[in-house]
Amino acid sequence: MKSYLFGACAAVAAALSMHALAAPLGLPSVPIPADNPQSQEKIKLGDKLFHDTRFSSTGKVSCATCHDAKKAFTDSPLRVSEGVNKLTGTRNAPTVVNAAYFHKLFWDGRSPDLEDQSQHPFVNQVEMGLKDHKPILEIVRTDSDYGKAFKAVFGKSGDQITMDDVKKAIASFERTIVSGNSPFDRYYFGGDKKAMAPAQIRGFQVFLGQGRCVSCHTVEQDHALFTDNRFHNIGIGMNRIQKDAPRLAGEFLKAKSQGADVDKAVLTDPKTSELGRFAVTDGFDDMGSFKTPTLRNIALTAPYMHDGSLKTLNEVVTHYNNGGATKKSDRVNDFLSGGIRPLNLSKQQISDLVAFMEALTSPEYAKSVKPVKK
Repeated sequence: MKSYLFGACAAVAAALSMHALAAPLGLPSVPIPADNPQSQEKIKLGDKLFHDTRFSSTGKVSCATCHDAKKAFTDSPLRVSEGVNKLTGTRNAPTVVNAAYFHKLFWDGRSPDLEDQSQHPFVNQVEMGLKDHKPILEIVRTDSDYGKAFKAVFGKSGDQITMDDVKKAIASFERTIVSGNSPFDRYYFGGDKKAMAPAQIRGFQVFLGQGRCVSCHTVEQDHALFTDNRFHNIGIGMNRIQKDAPRLAGEFLKAKSQGADVDKAVLTDPKTSELGRFAVTDGFDDMGSFKTPTLRNIALTAPYMHDGSLKTLNEVVTHYNNGGATKKSDRVNDFLSGGIRPLNLSKQQISDLVAFMEALTSPEYAKSVKPVKK
């Protein structure tokens, strides 16, 4: 699945220093940083960088390894991602689709934008395994094809090429990976009342009403990102380690003050990983909180949650129905977000809600989803 915005026209200037590109039905214009404008050549270069396995210690792992276009830019059905030498971390690979709209990247939001995010997997020991970015620069500075591309895009060659240029190119490619025009979009924004099956329509009402899903997976008047771009403790992970949380938090803060690598810590130690957003902000209100993921194409990206611990959408809805617990008998953690409480949904409502989420699949991915009977 290549870019879906290659033919888009530049829209009017958006807020502050951002510009925008047109987007599919159901999505707002794609925000483009003023200091990294799009171009066909830059997007093509970013695509090449995204798929280059040479940027790993084994020469076998690229960005696309964990963000495969054939799997809605995830590595489904893996619970957590596999990097060099099949090493595993602690996090489930989030989709790159519509990441252009995310305010912060990674499950804990430790990167402010796509440019910054793109540099970290290269040098994480369980992802792409490089000690630093020097091998990447050596390749792009000496490879003739890259030399021509960087010259055309940035007007640079040889030692003039920097990681900043690499990051900008990758981010430009990722901003073209947008996906809307789902049955829901055609139903809700396009006015086609036959676009969704009856169960999906009922599920949408549960989504808006008793299920209260829309509180975090937002739907606006003219578009739907299905994420509030915020962080919440919904009981995943922290329920399991809550007795250890005070000690882990103290140890982590001490190690962080001594220069410990946060990126390394959260991807290599399972218990530290469950601290979530706290590892970035040091705020106890963020303990066990993780980013609200988009629900678009969610039927394709199992398993779910930051740790891949829930195998199906039915399990996800059941977790919320139990008020943030996998089983009703489980004790929820003391840091649970305030809006998480039992929903009292019936089996039919749960089934309908799952059916609705299946209606969020865009047509370019629809062949991978078992159709809902209309």
